[in-house]
Amino acid sequence: MDPSWATQESEAVAEKVLRYRRDASGWKKCREGNGVSISWRPSEEFPGNLYRGEGILCGTPEEVWDCIKPVASGLREKWDDNVSSFEIVQSITDMLCVSRTSTPSAAMKLISPRDFVDLVLVKKYEDGTISSNATHVEHPLCPPKPGFVRGFNHPCGCFCEPLPGEVIGNRWEEVAAETFVKQYSHGFWLQKAWEELFLLHSARR
Repeated sequence: MDPSWATQESEAVAEKVLRYRRDASGWKKCREGNGVSISWRPSEEFPGNLYRGEGILCGTPEEVWDCIKPVASGLREKWDDNVSSFEIVQSITDMLCVSRTSTPSAAMKLISPRDFVDLVLVKKYEDGTISSNATHVEHPLCPPKPGFVRGFNHPCGCFCEPLPGEVIGNRWEEVAAETFVKQYSHGFWLQKAWEELFLLHSARR
């Protein structure tokens, strides 16, 4: 994959996901519980809805980020039942890569196992926020995988933001985490994944 194109495309995706986060209009809450809030609004870019998951975790952005960062054999494979495997197909820079994520069947096997090939950009902001930004791409090293349906991710992302006024001993004690994705299940799987993240992060502290 051409590094120049990948850099330009990933930055455009990151800007789009940041706009999702900054635009507070039109969100409707659909699920809430166990410290997790899920809301949705109609997408202006694709048929269906855009979903937003929010929650507050104790710890530093780096501690929370360790649980969700896009790395092979990372913690996400341990807590997220929606991820059966994750691999880096191409490392373009230390913050930009092409990844392949495999997911198991779901809904009593009504949803087939899928694999997703994405361009992923990690960004760090001056206020300590860390974000992951991704979108679907084609890659010559990722032909169709036998037994899997190729999935398609619209621009999506996750933010870990330190909450202001909660710095104790050079540590942020609370972190606001947000996720933006397209889903077909009225936010059910997104809430389930968030609850699993909360359990893992609490167990590691």
